[in-house]
Amino acid sequence: MPERLAEMLLDLWTPLIILWITLPPCIYMAPMNQSQVLMSGSPLELNSLGEEQRILNRSKRGWVWNQMFVLEEFSGPEPILVGRLHTDLDPGSKKIKYILSGDGAGTIFQINDVTGDIHAIKRLDREEKAEYTLTAQAVDWETSKPLEPPSEFIIKVQDINDNAPEFLNGPYHATVPEMSILGTSVTNVTATDADDPVYGNSAKLVYSILEGQPYFSIEPETAIIKTALPNMDREAKEEYLVVIQAKDMGGHSGGLSGTTTLTVTLTDVNDNPPKFAQSLYHFSVPEDVVLGTAIGRVKANDQDIGENAQSSYDIIDGDGTALFEITSDAQAQDGIIRLRKPLDFETKKSYTLKVEAANIHIDPRFSGRGPFKDTATVKIVVEDADEPPVFSSPTYLLEVHENAALNSVIGQVTARDPDITSSPIRFSIDRHTDLERQFNINADDGKITLATPLDRELSVWHNITIIATEIRNHSQISRVPVAIKVLDVNDNAPEFASEYEAFLCENGKPGQVIQTVSAMDKDDPKNGHYFLYSLLPEMVNNPNFTIKKNEDNSLSILAKHNGFNRQKQEVYLLPIIISDSGNPPLSSTSTLTIRVCGCSNDGVVQSCNVEAYVLPIGLSMGALIAILACIILLFVIVVLFVTLRRHKNEPLIIKDDEDVRENIIRYDDEGGGEEDTEAFDIATLQNPDGINGFLPHYRRGLLGGISQDAV
Repeated sequence: MPERLAEMLLDLWTPLIILWITLPPCIYMAPMNQSQVLMSGSPLELNSLGEEQRILNRSKRGWVWNQMFVLEEFSGPEPILVGRLHTDLDPGSKKIKYILSGDGAGTIFQINDVTGDIHAIKRLDREEKAEYTLTAQAVDWETSKPLEPPSEFIIKVQDINDNAPEFLNGPYHATVPEMSILGTSVTNVTATDADDPVYGNSAKLVYSILEGQPYFSIEPETAIIKTALPNMDREAKEEYLVVIQAKDMGGHSGGLSGTTTLTVTLTDVNDNPPKFAQSLYHFSVPEDVVLGTAIGRVKANDQDIGENAQSSYDIIDGDGTALFEITSDAQAQDGIIRLRKPLDFETKKSYTLKVEAANIHIDPRFSGRGPFKDTATVKIVVEDADEPPVFSSPTYLLEVHENAALNSVIGQVTARDPDITSSPIRFSIDRHTDLERQFNINADDGKITLATPLDRELSVWHNITIIATEIRNHSQISRVPVAIKVLDVNDNAPEFASEYEAFLCENGKPGQVIQTVSAMDKDDPKNGHYFLYSLLPEMVNNPNFTIKKNEDNSLSILAKHNGFNRQKQEVYLLPIIISDSGNPPLSSTSTLTIRVCGCSNDGVVQSCNVEAYVLPIGLSMGALIAILACIILLFVIVVLFVTLRRHKNEPLIIKDDEDVRENIIRYDDEGGGEEDTEAFDIATLQNPDGINGFLPHYRRGLLGGISQDAV
């Protein structure tokens, strides 16, 4: 307590001592002006007007007056004397009046107009305003005329230590990695002091730590905070509170101080390995579990956080490495064991795995501490489950000839119950896959038989599904696809690939190819089709045409001579026998129609009784028939109309004056018996107009049949 009282007395008397030292110069200071000099009692002189004038002599000065000082925050019962103005023109007879103007004149500063003493009538604050500019002037008391020009001077407010340091940006937060070495920089803080940094030590700050030792230290002048202990462990303590003090006056007694807080957080580094919560894990799983199902989870704890705690899991050993896998859950940071392949209780009832957890992000600074990994043992017990039947094959492929007999066995499927307590199996066909019921199956032994005839040319493949059901538990069923391929037999004869029609030019040359034809066969022999072509036995010596087999399995028809005449014969029919290479071979006869046409010199068909060449506009046969029918119908209508009009105008009874002889037809030719009757249309006798029409005359020999030249 005595020391604190001494500090308070020193703080009170220090400004007074400074004031006592600085006031005397201020009182006797005078502005540097030729008319403002000290009175020395020198004799007077007359001026040019004859007036009496005092001779003024300059006295040598040791200083020049231009500013005054006043302590801030000074208060007392009386106004504080700042300084005194005095002019050499003042003889002391009270004839001179002092006037003050400028900053704070009359409100803050007051002057005694007789003595020139300047007082501060208010308490001043340097931090609010550091200096004031004022103007002083001496005038005649009676006339108020200036005795000298006005003089400007400055009053400076002298600083005292009245402001404590402040941390404007506090409280502070900083981070530093755990396990840092001694002296690692954490952060720096800055305090400000409103006092004058130039005058004295009022703004000279010194920093210290009040709380936070022995973990941190601070540089007294720069306020840089560093670690004071090495290898601080975040897992032991993560956050520290540091109290920092800034004291002015260079840290000496009597100075003012301010404090702030700094929260230091240790950031994590990977300095801890993962550790399994237990060394042995037990899991059980049914044998019929779906692939990919999670069987269990293992977890390795890591005292680190964030990415430093991330671990990857692997199965490194055991008898179930092929059946199980482990994946890492990034969110939960544990390992998930999943099933990769099907389990079979009857084959193996338990498995043992060795799993490992290892840090993903390794800090090389701590790698020497040992491996950042850990291992654990996992035992998996397989539980028995009622499993569905198992077919001997995942799919079946059967073959049957298309001429197979009904109820013949096509093939067989087999299945078994994999459980220890095996159940008998019954087989059936899923009729949704055999809507026409072409196949049957024996429910006991799985033999598939043919129920309806097969035709490869209608369907080559038949895909059905066989169902196997446990007799003891009908809910346990399995399905298997069965593909049945129908094999070909030679049951179709070859024939022309299309409706061929050949055209022969009248001016064609001998040996000219009239048409090339090809054959097709609905059967599908293994080695492909090979056709044999021939003419009918009675047509082998055909005088008009011959055939030639081509390498591409086609046939060319050639003309034997030239000089065909369509007037003599328009159409030739050429029967061709086509045989396949089956066992036994099949054959059929197809007839090629050959039409004789008129052609140009370069062999282009110009006219023949065929729609494609008679009409160059390219009308089809159907269109031609329709047009022809319309023309005939129109013609019939016209004929009927004319006939009706004529019958309407003719009388029913022949008039007597008409010459009946005009209706008699004379025929003077020698009679020919029955030939005349067949060659003459009796209707002509009834219709005299028909004599102008064209009546074709056919001889009996032409009507008797087609001559050998027709082919």
